Amino acid sequence: MIDALLTLLAFAFLAAGTPGPNNVMLMASGMNYGFRRSLRHIAGVAYGLPLMIIAVGLGLSQVFAALPWLEQALRILCALYLVYLAYRIATARPKVTADGIEVTGNPLTFWQAAAFQWVNPKAWVMVTTALTVYALPLDGVWPAFGAALVFACAGTVTATTWTALGHRLRLFFEDPLRLRVFNIAAAVLLLMTLIPVFWPQLL
Repeated sequence: MIDALLTLLAFAFLAAGTPGPNNVMLMASGMNYGFRRSLRHIAGVAYGLPLMIIAVGLGLSQVFAALPWLEQALRILCALYLVYLAYRIATARPKVTADGIEVTGNPLTFWQAAAFQWVNPKAWVMVTTALTVYALPLDGVWPAFGAALVFACAGTVTATTWTALGHRLRLFFEDPLRLRVFNIAAAVLLLMTLIPVFWPQLL
């Protein structure tokens, strides 16, 4: 049991900490809006995924098995929402004020970030692996709650770290033109995460 827990903890930190849609957006949020204004975004990512693990672990996966068309619908919804978020990042317009750089728009709220996990392809890989490899082989529903707790701990650390990194990089991107270039690059990276969703054969 301890070995399985340590393995799950290592997987959670590795999966949550590597680059993906969540971390690209968190870094962009930290850079554009600062760390404090991004706290709700951090919480939505850190605790939205564990809530997803619990929901799927308690039987929601059976709904997807009974209605296979939902997978394709989620895939399309994922693409549309990612394109929308990439557009928001790319079109955020920084301007110089007396207090420094200000960016139009607002960071994601807790519920927006939490809801995004359901259309995030990387989140589905993490949830599926956590449940099928670590939780479902054990009896009862409590292993799903245990896996969710592990991912909540890992997500809190990694989401905070990526946002803080973006906030620190803001010092280098004080020039509005540099920040615009970064935002466009972040938007392109976000769109590239759709490649494994629609064209896995290219990987």
